[in-house]
Amino acid sequence: MNLLNKQVLHKSFGKGSVVKYTDSRIEINFKSGNKKFLFPDAFGRFLTLTDPKAANSVSKMIQKKQEELEQEALIIEKEREIQRKEQQLLLERERFMENFKVHPSSQAVFWCEEKDYDKIFTDWKVFTGVAKSGSKKGQPNRPIRLNKNSACLLTARNSNMSEKGRSIIGVFMVDESFIGKLCEDGYVPADSQYRLQLSKEESDQLLFWNYYLNEKYPNNITWNAGKYRYFNNIWMAQILSDIVSLKKNQEEKEFAQRFLEYFCRMNRIDDKELPKPMGALIQNQIKIKGYKGTFYKDVIRASS
Repeated sequence: MNLLNKQVLHKSFGKGSVVKYTDSRIEINFKSGNKKFLFPDAFGRFLTLTDPKAANSVSKMIQKKQEELEQEALIIEKEREIQRKEQQLLLERERFMENFKVHPSSQAVFWCEEKDYDKIFTDWKVFTGVAKSGSKKGQPNRPIRLNKNSACLLTARNSNMSEKGRSIIGVFMVDESFIGKLCEDGYVPADSQYRLQLSKEESDQLLFWNYYLNEKYPNNITWNAGKYRYFNNIWMAQILSDIVSLKKNQEEKEFAQRFLEYFCRMNRIDDKELPKPMGALIQNQIKIKGYKGTFYKDVIRASS
C-alpha cells in the first residue's frame, strides 16, 4: 500500500496530502505547514483518506493493531493473574510455616515401576497417582503430610518376586518450598541437594519390609493398592543410617551422613539414639515366647 501524495482531510487543518510515513508515523502537508501524526492511529480520529481503497486498507491496519493490543492486554492480564496467584501461594506458605509442626509419620514411600526410572531419576520428581473413587476420582492425589521435613523413599520389586523382596532404590528430601496440601498436579519435587540413587548392589541389601510395619497387621507384608503410603519418621532415619553404613566410597558416605543429619535436624530426631529396625520381615523371623500380644506395640512405641 502506497500512501504518498494521497489526499486527506483533517477536522482542524482541512485538506492535505501525505508526504512521508513509516510504520508508526505519518507526515502530512497542509496549507498551514507540515504536521506529524501517529500512524495508523490518527485515522478514524483526526484524519480521513479521500481514496476509498486506501481508506479501507488503513482501516484494516487499525483493526489488526487493535486486535494485537487486545491480545497484548490479555497476556499482561494473565501474567498479572499468575503473579497474584504466586503471591497468594507465597503468603499461604508463610502462614503455614509459621504454624508448622512435625507430623510423626510425614514420610512417604513410593512404588516405582521400572518404566518410570528414567523420569524419576532424571527429573527428580515422583507422581502420587490419581484418586480411584469418591468426589475427586481421576484427580491427582494430594500428599497433605509431605512438607519440607519429608523424604520420599523410592522402592521397587520385580514382577516375578514376592512383596518380601521389595527393595529401596533411592531417596530424596522434598523441595524446601513444597507444601503437600497445596500440591495440585500430584508431583512431588526433590530438593536440589539431598537426593540419591542406590546401586543395584546397595538396593539388594536394603529391603523395605525390614523397616516398615503395619501396626494393625504386623505380620502382613502386602501392598495391595496405591502409588504411595506414609510412614514413620524414625523408620526413614533408620534407612538413611543404614545407607550410610552401606556406602563404600568415602565421598558418597560423607554425603549420606550429611543427608542423615539434615533429615534428623528437620524432624527433630537424635540420630545417635535410633532404635534398631523392627519391620515386618524382622518381626516374622522372631520367635520369642512371652512377647505375644505385646511385642508389636512395644516396637511401635520405641520407634515413635
